[in-house]
Amino acid sequence: MPIEIRMPALSPTMEKGNLAKWLKREGDKVKAGDLIAEIETDKATMEFEAVDEGTLAKIVVPEGTADVPVNQVIAVLAAEGEDVKAAAAAGASAKPAPQAKAPEPAKPAVQAAPAQAAAAKPAAASPSPQAAAAPSGQRTFSSPLARRLAKEAGIDVSRIQGSGPHGRVIARDVDAAKSGKGLRAAPAGAPATAAAPTVAPTMSDQQVRALFAEDSYETIPHDGMRRTIAQRLTQSTQTVPHFYLTMDCNIGKLAAAREEINAAAPKDKDGKPAYKLSVNDFVIKALALALQRVPDANVSWTESAMLKHKHSDVGVAVALPGGLITPIVRSAETKSLSAISNEMRDLAVRARNRKLKPQEYQGGTTAVSNLGMFGIREFTAVINPPHATILAVGAGEERAIVRNGKIEAAQMMTVTLSCDHRAVDGALGSELLGAFKALIENPVMMVV
Repeated sequence: MPIEIRMPALSPTMEKGNLAKWLKREGDKVKAGDLIAEIETDKATMEFEAVDEGTLAKIVVPEGTADVPVNQVIAVLAAEGEDVKAAAAAGASAKPAPQAKAPEPAKPAVQAAPAQAAAAKPAAASPSPQAAAAPSGQRTFSSPLARRLAKEAGIDVSRIQGSGPHGRVIARDVDAAKSGKGLRAAPAGAPATAAAPTVAPTMSDQQVRALFAEDSYETIPHDGMRRTIAQRLTQSTQTVPHFYLTMDCNIGKLAAAREEINAAAPKDKDGKPAYKLSVNDFVIKALALALQRVPDANVSWTESAMLKHKHSDVGVAVALPGGLITPIVRSAETKSLSAISNEMRDLAVRARNRKLKPQEYQGGTTAVSNLGMFGIREFTAVINPPHATILAVGAGEERAIVRNGKIEAAQMMTVTLSCDHRAVDGALGSELLGAFKALIENPVMMVV
């Protein structure tokens, strides 16, 4: 039997990927662990390892193909001793992965195809889809996001036709169901579901285009990153109750300490300093320590419980062409400023080259978004679930302040903390921001 190689799920949220490049050619020998392809997710380009041995008999999906669904057959291996031409012929007739049939009631879990499960090994485990009774008596599998969106829309998820892997109901299916598409008929005698909340309709593509002359714009298709950002930020603003707290911080001592530390940094034989601290490095460290001082704010909301984190894993927004990504400095409270600086520089470079691994940008307990380098004085940032907070950092600038009844100049920086009100109340958020202010205004306290 030929061995099917399927598009792997390289992250918990991945539904499609772009097959950027094949590293093996038809007829090449393949061993387990060999790199056989480069696959682009919405956030990174990742190398895909073979999990079986044999000869690459047929490439089903050519390189450069976009939006290949997870679990679709992309190539076929001929096992040791198997006829390569016969395996290639089988590969030529390969079709997209079939929808999984509903399992028996005694087996509620869906099992992934062996090749997919092994290929997804380096990625974080995806939440197991949960099942609901479908009108036909079968079971409907759906993602956690889809279940929540369906509940908010007043739609019985078991009535939604799924288009995800194994027929799973995913977020786009719920969006389609809101407009009456992809809905199964309700069984006779079934209780009526609650009416969906009234939402102001958005303009269709055709309606938007009709407002402009045809030759007055260029159409640029959305890539996977842009679509993911749009989906996640829409989800966040619609489902996370935000509130905002703003403080002005005097960073005069920080600026002096930064200049002194950078001047004293050891240099290599070429005169390159071992580190060069930025204001953002101090911000990351101060926020990490502030979360340790106010541990009740270092949390993530779930419907069943609050997750109280032991470490401060701080994500830092990095701008990319057409979007952004948030690599994470893990256990930032335990690291020196120079270590944070060098790690962040490495993460930013690899982020811009789309070479981050999923575990380097997924998760985290909070985040920092700094637009100070663009001259932005203050702004509010959208929380990136499962975080409960995000700190928006403005530019450091000289301002006139009143001290002891006298007006004087001071180096000031405005920061705004966005909080998830389900997890962090106003007083708790204020305590966290106060702890950050104390640390950022007295940076010597970060090293004691």
